[in-house]
Amino acid sequence: MSAEGASGATQDCVDAPPPGPGIEVAGRSHRIHVFGASGTGTSTLGRLLAMRLGSQHFDADDLYWYPTDPPFRRKRPPAERRALAGELFLPRSDWVLSGAMESWAADIPRRFTLAVFLTLPQPVRRARLEARERLRHGKAADRGGAAHEEVRAFLAWADGYEHGRRPGRSLARHEAWIATLPCPVLRLDATPPPERLAHAVLDAVARAPIPAPAPA
Repeated sequence: MSAEGASGATQDCVDAPPPGPGIEVAGRSHRIHVFGASGTGTSTLGRLLAMRLGSQHFDADDLYWYPTDPPFRRKRPPAERRALAGELFLPRSDWVLSGAMESWAADIPRRFTLAVFLTLPQPVRRARLEARERLRHGKAADRGGAAHEEVRAFLAWADGYEHGRRPGRSLARHEAWIATLPCPVLRLDATPPPERLAHAVLDAVARAPIPAPAPA
């Protein structure tokens, strides 16, 4: 695990212990973005961090997609996503935002005080995604039909992340975006349980300088 600043310098954070009673985390304003490949647990970690910080959690999928039943059918235009972010949370002094937004974020990253990049070995990530899709679709995910084909297409898209063979999220795109971020970046292997990942993030937050107020 390592914390990387905008300059590319890294700070060793291997096996970071949980923040102890003397480390102050709550009561300071933090605007944290958690991102990574699908299946790395960005939403789970984002919700946990928001709870620990007494903050609020938002997910980029809720900005990207219109609410539909079934979900993930209609995309909002990028300008509308940014406008919705401005309405929901950007003016706030603290929040946790999970999910992918590197293709449409524009100037939103200048509000980040910390970015957390989750990685996971591809076989582990694939197993997590398969389990998640079975929970979401039930037995229909394993049988022929629309749900089965949808799951197959999604998993094929997710499998292309490491090599960037498909449109959308990819490791190369995320690395390129990291190089542009104006805040420190904490890289975490997402194999450990979410509680341990949250401890590492909170430790990095507690040891960082007091964040500047959110830009206007």
